[in-house]
Amino acid sequence: MLKTFATAALALSCLTLAALAEPSNISAPDAQIATQSGDIVLIDVRRQSEWQATGMPSGATGITLQDSDFIAQVLARVDGDKSQPVALICRSGNRSSIAATRLEAAGFTNVQNVKEGMSGRRGAGIGWIARDLPVEAYADAD
Repeated sequence: MLKTFATAALALSCLTLAALAEPSNISAPDAQIATQSGDIVLIDVRRQSEWQATGMPSGATGITLQDSDFIAQVLARVDGDKSQPVALICRSGNRSSIAATRLEAAGFTNVQNVKEGMSGRRGAGIGWIARDLPVEAYADAD
C-alpha cells in the first residue's frame, strides 16, 4: 500500500513539474527568420497601444493576450492545427510566456516564447527593436 502511494505521489509531482515548466524559447532573430520563411506563426500578444507605439514584428499577427477569446483567435490563425509551430512575443517576454503556457494547456504542442521580447530583457537578449529587426506600422482595422 505504501509503495503504491509513493508511486502515485511521484507521478503526481512529475505531472505538476511538467505543468509548471517554462515554455521553450526562441531568439528574436530566429523567430524573424522562421516567420519570414513561413516555418512559424508569430503572434504579438501586446496591446493595441503598444503596437501603435512601436509597430509590430514584420509578419506577426496581433492577438492581445487579454482578449477573452485569445485561445480561439490563435486557433483560427493556425487553421485549427494545434501542432502548427507558434512563437509568441510581447514587450519583455513575460506576457508571451504566460500566453505560451495557456496555449500549451489548451493542447498546442509546438509553442515557443520570444523571451527577449520587443524591448529586451536582462539575460534574455536586447530585443527585436534594438536588433533592428523589421517592423510594420500598425494600422487599426476599424
